Amino acid sequence: MSRMSLNREKVFDPLLRGIHAWNGIAILLLVISAQLAAWVEFTPEASVLWRLHVWAGDALTIGLVARLAWGINGPPHASLAALWHAPAWWQAMRTRRWFTEPDAYGHHPLASAVYLLFYLIVLIMALTGMALAAIDQGRGPLYDWLGHDVLMKPWFATPHDVLEEFVIGFVLIHIAALIAHEARHGVPLAQAMVSGYQYRKERQ
Repeated sequence: MSRMSLNREKVFDPLLRGIHAWNGIAILLLVISAQLAAWVEFTPEASVLWRLHVWAGDALTIGLVARLAWGINGPPHASLAALWHAPAWWQAMRTRRWFTEPDAYGHHPLASAVYLLFYLIVLIMALTGMALAAIDQGRGPLYDWLGHDVLMKPWFATPHDVLEEFVIGFVLIHIAALIAHEARHGVPLAQAMVSGYQYRKERQ
């Protein structure tokens, strides 16, 4: 009679894990500063919080550039190509089986589709955030084109605010999915971005 055992492999390199932590902290600061600034709007504290928000946005932009660069030049499991699993996505749509157990090392094939969408959303937020920084605070790389141009603000503020809700939702779903996978499949997941090790079940 065969039995299952957990094997582990070092999958995620230190730089990838560092970029992941950097971006996670930046997103957390962005969400908290925006929520607090909206809560205390029209006060001196709000202006300080919005300044912090812009700095956190700058940090996230640096993190996105670093992730892109490492996705092009890094090891196999860090590459952007490792996130592309079109056959698995098509199979999931045909069978409607979304919550499958990982059967290989690296990013989960179905979760990787969400990661790519998330990167696209955060990129749009970074660009609209730069535009809003130029309009509201008169700073940033887009100042020469949009500096204090309040008439253009709705074009950037609306998508920025809407996509912020998607980012908050992604963070909550991401954490919930990690917990659910660990509970249902009995394989540690969350620690992978700390230790670099992933665990997979194998028959003996």
